[in-house]
Amino acid sequence: MAAQFTTLYSEDTEYSADSVEWCHQDDLHAKYFACGTYQLVEGAEEAAESGGKQRPRKGRVYLYQFDGGSLERLQSIETAAILDMKWLPSWGNESGPILATVTSLGKLETFELLEDKQILEKRTCLALEEDKDVEPPLALALDWKQEGSAIQLAVSDSNGGLNLINYTPQGKLTLEKSWKCHGFEAWTCAFDRWSPHVLYSGGDDMLLLAHDLRSPEEQKIWTNRAHMAGVTCLLSHPSHEHHLLTGSYDEQLRLFDTRSMKRTLAEVNLGGGIWRLKPHPLNKDLILTACMYTNFSVVELDAKSPELRLLGAYEEHKSICYGADWAPTGGKALTMATCSFYDHKLCVTRVDLSS
Repeated sequence: MAAQFTTLYSEDTEYSADSVEWCHQDDLHAKYFACGTYQLVEGAEEAAESGGKQRPRKGRVYLYQFDGGSLERLQSIETAAILDMKWLPSWGNESGPILATVTSLGKLETFELLEDKQILEKRTCLALEEDKDVEPPLALALDWKQEGSAIQLAVSDSNGGLNLINYTPQGKLTLEKSWKCHGFEAWTCAFDRWSPHVLYSGGDDMLLLAHDLRSPEEQKIWTNRAHMAGVTCLLSHPSHEHHLLTGSYDEQLRLFDTRSMKRTLAEVNLGGGIWRLKPHPLNKDLILTACMYTNFSVVELDAKSPELRLLGAYEEHKSICYGADWAPTGGKALTMATCSFYDHKLCVTRVDLSS
């Protein structure tokens, strides 16, 4: 199989763009996606060096609608710089999907998508560091899991820490616990989709860790040292139990069996550090990867072999490739959204798969 790419729309996001998340909740909301941006404020470095406490980074959350025929920007919300975002499920029939974002001010914020108004409306905000005399860490990445009516979020931060947050159906955010586990930035975290008490994390210290959340001491299940540079993204595969994919600054996409972490099941070098891994919502063995310094690549996982096969690379972006996600549509012609940093570029692209 091979992938061919046709750019349908390209847009200037004005601020540097680093995250794209398509709403996968249901058919009604499948036309919406959000884009997060991260912009250094002019003079921020000079202010920091002189001891100033001005906000050094700013951002925006954009809400887009793509109906297959046209792309429309519906809303722009001024925020702190956005480093990651995820759509959460709505709470029953009385609310819309929830967009959760993590920011450079060390905060988790949530926004509800109001279908009738086609806008995002802010709902809640939680600071990871409540001491005002302590500079908050950057909140770097988030993941979530749902068990019954309860949603729990995990947020990794620039101090090498992990933060567990409970989110109630009433929209209340509560920090359950925080702990430091990496020597440098904890770039990424992900719940195991098959064992919800297991949380994975990856850091700039080149370590991949598995944590048992049932333990009050945040006990490590294992430590993996296979990566030659910082571990930047993780994917607990939603269709194959025990399969964990990792991306790293060392350019390797790795597939592990979490029951035996001494060696990988498969590897492929994609070039450029790998920042995001997104399985297609309908064909979960098609994985969209953001390869920071080269391109956006589509990889196919053959779980039986096992093997990772590069199907094609999207070369439209000329800056750091950070944000990527699939639209929740199927068939031989798929749709993806991608964004890049210094050229502040957003693209919506058709991906044709051929045998």
